[in-house]
Amino acid sequence: MTTWLIKSATLTLLLLVWGVAGNASTRTNILVLGDSISAAYGIQREQGWVALLDKRLDAAKANWRVINASVSGETTSGGLARLPAALATHDPEVVVIELGGNDGLRGYPIPRVRENLQALVDIAKGQGRRVLLIGMQIPPNYGPRYTSAFSRMYHEVAEAGNVELVPFLLHGVALQPQFMQDDGIHPSAAAQPTLLENVWPTLRALLDG
Repeated sequence: MTTWLIKSATLTLLLLVWGVAGNASTRTNILVLGDSISAAYGIQREQGWVALLDKRLDAAKANWRVINASVSGETTSGGLARLPAALATHDPEVVVIELGGNDGLRGYPIPRVRENLQALVDIAKGQGRRVLLIGMQIPPNYGPRYTSAFSRMYHEVAEAGNVELVPFLLHGVALQPQFMQDDGIHPSAAAQPTLLENVWPTLRALLDG
């Protein structure tokens, strides 16, 4: 009887261990495809909003893992070139697209940027991924016509692709000196929790869906 109890307890322990290992290995991926703002430019990578998102999900014991495929200086064209391989490598359930800011700062034509963003959305959705599009705005010195069209572009792409949208990642951060690095473009470490809060409600609803 004692031997049987020992064997039974051992088997139960092994099943528990295997179950935990299995859950860890089957966590569902969230792919963040972004530029320097999501790549935590100028600060420690673990301070960035994407890393904070991963920590929040981990603390909540949620079955999600965040893959940060963001690259400083990335444009929509660069993201479009990298997306197929990223999808194949990481097999994400959710794709977060945070691109376009560098296109705008370089004055690229709005129709071209919109077309690239739409292609990014279409590729991800075409493979059955859920998509969150994160919008950006550019400084007013580019002129009201361009800046307005640029901001509106994200709404148009989200509507056309029927995907969720965070209108402006830097809401409550842009033009706030205490939240910006010396270049006036990139948010500081102090701003990163605000960036996460700007994204979190919409992303959480998408994950729950």
